[in-house]
Amino acid sequence: MIRLAIAAGLLAAASPALAEHHAEGTWVGSWTASPHAPLTTEGPFAAASYEDVTISQVIRLSEGGSKLRVRFTNRYGPAPLAIGEARIVLLDDDGNEVAGSSRPLTFGGEAGAVIPRGAPFASDVVDLETQDFQKAKLVFYLPEDTGPCTCHLTGLDTLAVSAPGNHVGADFEPASTAMYRAFLHTVEVLSPDAQGTIVTYGDSITDGVGSTPGADRRWPDVLAERLEAAGMEYAVANAGISGNRVLSPGMGESALSRFDEDVLSLPNVTHMIIFVGVNDIGNRYGPVQGGVGGFTLDQPQIDASQMIAGYRQLIARAHEKGIKVIGSPIGPYKGASYWSEEGEAARQTINNWILNSGEFDATVRLDTAFADPADPAQMREGYHMGDFLHGSDAGLKAVGEIIDLGLFAGG
Repeated sequence: MIRLAIAAGLLAAASPALAEHHAEGTWVGSWTASPHAPLTTEGPFAAASYEDVTISQVIRLSEGGSKLRVRFTNRYGPAPLAIGEARIVLLDDDGNEVAGSSRPLTFGGEAGAVIPRGAPFASDVVDLETQDFQKAKLVFYLPEDTGPCTCHLTGLDTLAVSAPGNHVGADFEPASTAMYRAFLHTVEVLSPDAQGTIVTYGDSITDGVGSTPGADRRWPDVLAERLEAAGMEYAVANAGISGNRVLSPGMGESALSRFDEDVLSLPNVTHMIIFVGVNDIGNRYGPVQGGVGGFTLDQPQIDASQMIAGYRQLIARAHEKGIKVIGSPIGPYKGASYWSEEGEAARQTINNWILNSGEFDATVRLDTAFADPADPAQMREGYHMGDFLHGSDAGLKAVGEIIDLGLFAGG
């Protein structure tokens, strides 16, 4: 006991900043976008590359606080990534800069950084007061050829690219715009009252495909707003990737492969909601195996038992870190291009296990929020974007509203 007390005293003495931050609140993952490898070099989904340009990206924090830091990523970069200069600025409800809110992002006190290939890279801590659901703009200059970017394809908010040159700190007319995330992974916020970070872990339905761009109408956004209205101070980190699968890579690394970097690396994760699996069974049993969105993906001959083993792995790894795991059955998808009777049978087997095995800490019925009462194997009219797979604003709102907030009571 004496040794432990001495060690604790030495740690506090050696890390006064750490002790100060702990006294000020809790670090949480207020915003995140899980990166994935470039999909292709040609066509509408070709990976972007940048050189001698400035890019800006709009984000919305789920939890405000007194300080923040930005985690960049070069996870899939072909070479080291040079950041010449970077800033963050807060935006008002009309998208205008909040006067006096612009702050430089530094890296070990330096204005720029070189991010090694395959690595994350966090900025220094910035003193900046932010509110819950605060919008912000991140702007940074890329002086050298980045190669195909480490991006998140379904950004659903504006990425603007300048004409050549460093335009950080100045207004610029975009030379082009896009709707994805580039080189950004997480914004961590030091919150005085946060209870922790809730991670929503899934595929395009969680990522928000089908929702109105720029309107923050994904189901994790709805959940975050409900928690705030109920006085429950959680950050909600959306770790969905469109096309993601539990067992197989292709549209992002598999849920099993990316778990450490996209869930465990986030600060103070207390809960995670798992809603993923439709792409595994759709690609496995559909008319064109491994076909999704115009791509042909490697598709092992998986079965329901292997899917269940994958979920068990996620549960065990989360429990090792004290994270409560909430599971949802795979949603209805009859009518989607890769639906089949065999796939539906696998969905029913897996869903029966999710609901009745008792291996999750709790379950939520995100599947029934979408379902047509007359045919629960398919999505309700008006609750999908026309493809019987991806939610509309109304469908995603129903999903976000069906979650029992009591699951998060008491942290």
